Amino acid sequence: MPTTLANIKNGLDGHIGDKLMVVAQAGRKKVTKRKGILKETFPAVFVVDLDQDENAFERVSYSYADLLTKSIEIEFDEEPIVL
Repeated sequence: MPTTLANIKNGLDGHIGDKLMVVAQAGRKKVTKRKGILKETFPAVFVVDLDQDENAFERVSYSYADLLTKSIEIEFDEEPIVL
């Protein structure tokens, strides 16, 4: 069954408040890893509150299309999310 943006949103809705790590492609051969808590989900994006010890800013948002196109990956409690 193909993964849709609605399926991704519904999957994330069950993890609100959980700790996660976002691994994002930051350019050619560069990867950024950010730890935080899944705060909210909206129709087009989701918001992550970041750990203040490791990051200079408080929160970041990503679109569900980022997950669908695999430009970011999410791991909840060291387990990768399956799309």
